[in-house]
This record gives sequence, structure tokens and C-alpha cells, in this order.
Amino acid sequence: MASITTNASIASFGGRFLKLTHTSALTGGPMNFTLFLPAGISEASPAPLLIYLSGLTCTPDNVTEKGFLHAHAAPLKLALLYPDTSPRGSDHPGEHDAWDFGSGASFYVDATQEPWASNYKMESYITKELPDVVFSNFKQLDPTRVSIAGHSMGGHGALTLYLKNPGKYQSVSAWSPISNPSGCPWGEKAFTGYLGGNREEWKKHDATELVKHWRGPLNALLDVGTADNFYKQRQLLPENFVEAAKAAGVEGLELRYQEGYDHSYFFISTFGEDHVRHHAKHLGLL
Repeated sequence: MASITTNASIASFGGRFLKLTHTSALTGGPMNFTLFLPAGISEASPAPLLIYLSGLTCTPDNVTEKGFLHAHAAPLKLALLYPDTSPRGSDHPGEHDAWDFGSGASFYVDATQEPWASNYKMESYITKELPDVVFSNFKQLDPTRVSIAGHSMGGHGALTLYLKNPGKYQSVSAWSPISNPSGCPWGEKAFTGYLGGNREEWKKHDATELVKHWRGPLNALLDVGTADNFYKQRQLLPENFVEAAKAAGVEGLELRYQEGYDHSYFFISTFGEDHVRHHAKHLGLL
């Protein structure tokens, strides 16, 4: 069993937030994550798990304190896992110089370019190492019922990891996802730095490209605010993702434009119940 350290235990909505740390072999150092365990779950009656991937600059604390997803998950007996957004403390040259690259901005890929390739292995961390740590330590969670969600860069992560791992997750949702990173400034900067200049390699980490090869229903819910400045600046490009899905004949995708909403946690918390219930339905809780 992988060793973890409990840094805090906080009661909320009848359940508990556990702020945890473990040493990651993939990232080469300590990684923080937060787990919400609702009341009334046990090894005999394990809870399904929703993984939430945060956006640029965020830590697990942002969504814990501002997202309020647990208020809706608690009565459904749905557990929540909030990973960190990058390795911390590796101090590569330039790692902390920009808010949209390096620390807090992994884009949930396994980097192939040095120095990032040595420990920026967040795709493998999110899909393999962290779940193994969580399920080996918390037997009251059901490893056969897992879904994934995210916001902004985390929405990109949720969509791509869902599309790259058919059957691993029962459903996916995203608020303001970076839906076509190969075609926006954020994605071009991150992919060049982490993956190099070969755009064919970028397609393997771009939801708009990946959805073209999807088979079966998508089980996806996306929300985008019409007052989101990043949407207006064409950093998100959800319309490209929807068009690619439609051209490929993919069904089961719902994109909702929410009038007047921005990119913030006010937006996330407003539509959090819809996203929790979307996953609860596909996880057999509704």
C-alpha cells in the first residue's frame, strides 16, 4: 500500500475533506491532493469517484473552498478527488516564470521535451499512479465506477484523458474547457514546451482531434459562459470540438452556453449541481 500523509481533516456537509500528500515516483517528489468522502460509505458499500482536474495556476484548495461540488455530491454518496495541477518544487529553469506554463500549468500531458520530461508526467500520474494510491488506501471507494471532470486547462485534461482511455471513465464534463489546444495560444505555448514542435504529436493531446475517432456515446456535458474573456479571445474553442464530434457522428455531447457567466468559480459553483448529477446518473446513483 502506498504511503500517504494526512495534513488536515475537515468536516463538511456530513462528510470529510482529507488534505493528503504522497511521494510520487512519476513526478519525483511530494504531490498534494484532496479527497472528499461522503458520510455513509464503507468497504461493503463503496462510493463511486469523480475526479476533478483544476485549471491554470490552481491547487486542490481552489475548488475545495470555492466550487462546492461536495454540497451536491454528499447526499448522493459520491466521492470527489482533487489532484494538483503540476509537480511542485522541481525548479527547472523558467518553471515559475509564467502563469500559463510550468508550475501549476502541466496541461495534464506526459512531457517529452527536457527538462520537463524528467517529471512532468501528469497524464500517467492522473490516469494510473494517483488512482492506485487512492484506491489502495481507501477501500470504501469503488475503482470500477469512476468519472472525470475539469475546468479550463482541467477541462482539456478531462476531455483528453476520457477520450484516450475508452471505458476507464463512465462520463466526462467540463466548464470552459480548452477544447482545441493546437489552435489557441495557450495550447501552442504549452505543447511546444512540453511536446516539441511536431504538430502531429499535439493531435494526440487535443480533444478536437481525438473525438474524431471516438466510438459510441460520449456521455459529455460542457458549459461555457458567454461573458468569459478567454472564450472571447478564442482560447477555448468549444465550437471546434462540437463540430468535430458532429462530423464524426458522435452522439451524447451536450454543450450549453450560459449567458453572462465568466471563467470564475462563481460560474463553476453555479452549475456544479448539474455536473455532479450528470456524473451520478452515469455512475448508477440516480
